[in-house]
Amino acid sequence: MHTVLITGGNGLVGTQLRQALVNKGYRVVILTRDGGEKKVGVGYTFAQWNVETQTIDETAIGEADFIIHLAGAGVADKRWTEKRKQEIVKSRVNSSKLIVDSLKRLPNKVKAVISASAIGWYGPDPSIPNLAPFTENAPADDAFLGDTCKKWEDSITAAEQVGKRVVKLRTGIVLSDKGGALQEFKKPLSFGVAAILGNGKQIISWIHIDDLVQMYIAAIENERMRGVYNAVAPNPVSNKQFTLYLARKKKLFIPIPVPSFVLKLVLGEMSIEVLKSATVSCRKVQETGFVFQYPTHQSALDKLCSKK
Repeated sequence: MHTVLITGGNGLVGTQLRQALVNKGYRVVILTRDGGEKKVGVGYTFAQWNVETQTIDETAIGEADFIIHLAGAGVADKRWTEKRKQEIVKSRVNSSKLIVDSLKRLPNKVKAVISASAIGWYGPDPSIPNLAPFTENAPADDAFLGDTCKKWEDSITAAEQVGKRVVKLRTGIVLSDKGGALQEFKKPLSFGVAAILGNGKQIISWIHIDDLVQMYIAAIENERMRGVYNAVAPNPVSNKQFTLYLARKKKLFIPIPVPSFVLKLVLGEMSIEVLKSATVSCRKVQETGFVFQYPTHQSALDKLCSKK
């Protein structure tokens, strides 16, 4: 039985991923700051780490066969003040540093490190439609998120120096019925309003959470996977198309554009990302043999919005 050590294992993706790993027969250990106070879950345990003090449960490192690194301050959780931007960067870079330094310092049998990243790496589409979607070879954008993603990826790539296979998944907008972006899209609909952001033409590169979880598992099990992969579905969609398809699941709604200047007033600098169009290719991961269960926004939303 292989052991998978997960950072960020209590988040939206981590919660579903840990259960999927347990269901496949993996032993899962979740790193948390208060690991000693957590109860043992069904099929998984908790261990302690502290990014601020750069300390970690050495036994957990010694037992791990794989590390999945999801930890990082939520990009969309708060307004982007300078202090918040520093927190976003430090939470990713310093947690990666703790992992890499531990692998260098401690005896271990870790075969691979799989890390989250984001399609914030890419800048805006040069045109809409963008007939040449961004691939993994594109340079990092020089805006805040592009710079953050580069520092994030560079910090975990250092694990290659101790012979570890490293996989980085640049993740698009994650669609889940448990929280995250989809819930934000749904909020106006509870008032009968389909809120189209800006002109609605901006392209959303998204992924169903089930496909993302399976991609992490594929990164563990497929030894040929290494380097960067875009974790996005094969069919990006415009904000307007996405919003209206979601809205049609309610009988009555009024489409209302939310002007760009309003978003800028409410969100500040973060509005740049909300309004940015980014058409991202998933061809590289498909060439590994990965098959998407939800390749279109229609199939994803039909599943996520179906009555249970």
